[in-house]
Amino acid sequence: MIEIRQASLDDIPHLTTLLKILFSIEEDFTFNEAKQRSGLQQIIDNELSCVFVAEHGGSIIGMCTGQLTVSTAEGGPALLVEDVVVAEEWRSQGIGRRLMDEIYRWGLQMRVSRLQLLADKANTHALGFYRSIGWTTTQLICLRKRIN
Repeated sequence: MIEIRQASLDDIPHLTTLLKILFSIEEDFTFNEAKQRSGLQQIIDNELSCVFVAEHGGSIIGMCTGQLTVSTAEGGPALLVEDVVVAEEWRSQGIGRRLMDEIYRWGLQMRVSRLQLLADKANTHALGFYRSIGWTTTQLICLRKRIN
């Protein structure tokens, strides 16, 4: 039995393990446990964000996070989905879909008009997964500038 639930602060050590897997795939990010723990704590403590986990037999095997933003294009809240990862041995079993369904429902409760996410353009497996559950690409690209 796999349960999808909101994460708690006690889950952070398990979540950082999943983020280490994710960041090994994504070329733009480097795993730093202290930073990831801090970020997860801030997301879990913030009522305008969420972390959902997939748990099996007391082990966390998947996760996704979401944060509300205000979109001028939409005239209201939008949901930025991040950190979607399932442990390798549990992939292709519908867990990612269940996590994405749960974050979609959370977005509906928060009255968002749009969900959006960034994905590594070289991660063809993830891109195929997102397309299979109804996500579409846009003409936008992500740019960033580091402050420190």
